[in-house]
Amino acid sequence: MTARILVVDDIPANVKLLEVRLLAEYFEVLTAFNGPDAIAACEDGKVDVVLLDVMMPGMDGFEVCRRLKADPATAHIPVVMVTALDHVTDRVRGLDVGADDFLTKPVNDLQLITRVKSLVRLKVLTDELRLRAATTHSIGVDELMARSDLLQGKLPKVLLIDEQTSSAAHLCALLDGAADVQIAADPQSGLFNAAEGAYECIIVSTGFSAFDPLRLCSQLRSLDRTRSLPIVLLVNKEEDDLTVRGLELGINDYLVRPLDRQELIARLRTQVRRKRYNDELRQSVSQTIEMAVTDGLTGLHNRRYLDSHLPRLVERAAARRRPLSLMITDLDRFKRINDTFGHDGGDEVLREFARRVKKSVRGIDLACRFGGEEFVIVMPDTEGALAEIVAERIRSEIARTPFKVGGSEQGVSVTVSVGVSALVMEGDTVARLMKRADLALYDAKTRGRNRVVARAA
Repeated sequence: MTARILVVDDIPANVKLLEVRLLAEYFEVLTAFNGPDAIAACEDGKVDVVLLDVMMPGMDGFEVCRRLKADPATAHIPVVMVTALDHVTDRVRGLDVGADDFLTKPVNDLQLITRVKSLVRLKVLTDELRLRAATTHSIGVDELMARSDLLQGKLPKVLLIDEQTSSAAHLCALLDGAADVQIAADPQSGLFNAAEGAYECIIVSTGFSAFDPLRLCSQLRSLDRTRSLPIVLLVNKEEDDLTVRGLELGINDYLVRPLDRQELIARLRTQVRRKRYNDELRQSVSQTIEMAVTDGLTGLHNRRYLDSHLPRLVERAAARRRPLSLMITDLDRFKRINDTFGHDGGDEVLREFARRVKKSVRGIDLACRFGGEEFVIVMPDTEGALAEIVAERIRSEIARTPFKVGGSEQGVSVTVSVGVSALVMEGDTVARLMKRADLALYDAKTRGRNRVVARAA
């Protein structure tokens, strides 16, 4: 794992010390000696994690962190506050201004490397989601980063897996009013609950009498339903090796007993904020992709999706030497419908036609609106003769049952012309397949419409 780490400190010796430690782990190290330079380095987009000293002249670390987190362009960069102040209030203040973690001077090598690696993994995930969002022109990525309401609303739902009753009761008391905590005393039931419940964070306590807590963390990371859930490990002071292995397995954070209420709440808020942000980013990406490949009027896939997916279907069919057929349909005299009932009436007909097409084809078939009143249906594993039968069934259904338009009782008679082509195994292409179906459709139109015509190679 490699990444670009920005070390910010006004004392060159401190910068050099951290730089040497990070270079030994093959990280690329950038340096800054004041707040404005640190902000400028982050704005250049070349930083994966910031190690930020608190006590700097002019602009202190708290203000630098606040500005970074307030800017949508840099808010996703993890910030670790490095401070000689060992007061809980100072650490909590850092987390409150948006810091993702903190380290106390003199910096412990174990804490430095493990926390940096953990945050780099988080940054990689966030970068991937942001890239997908940008690629699909996702609406609102910057707005999402700037939102301040991700922690508002309902309390975060937390699952605590701890077999020690007194320990679990103590943690619940600390989180009273800050989280909705549910307890699982048995690790296996905890794993099941985590997979089935809508939790925003899992807290795993060490010290099971007959179960390895890291095994539980590994299982949580292995399941699809819990793979992206934040995991916080509760450890004792002497469990450094366990902590290192846990971070290597992918836990998000750890807390050392005895627990401080403010620090516990602040760290939990950090994990929940990350999860809610990434959840909304994923949803935004998914919705944008769906919008990009779906026809808004009919709900079928659009031409963009057909153009990208049809070559894959043809390539797979040719490689497996399996049949594939395609039909292009065109509603007859559709302009007359628009002229008579207006575009709203035409839209009703298109929606109803799409609904009937979906009822007439299989789940593995690909039905798309090609444009205007033209639709394309791709039928994998279907010989040309069978495709003609399907096309005739669609044509007959459309002609037999009138379309209700504009609240009319009698309905409007609609017919469709269909051109069918089948994949030829030797040397055929998507363009030729589409061209044959288009020529067959033209033949159907010139022969009087309301008919199916198939065209061979």
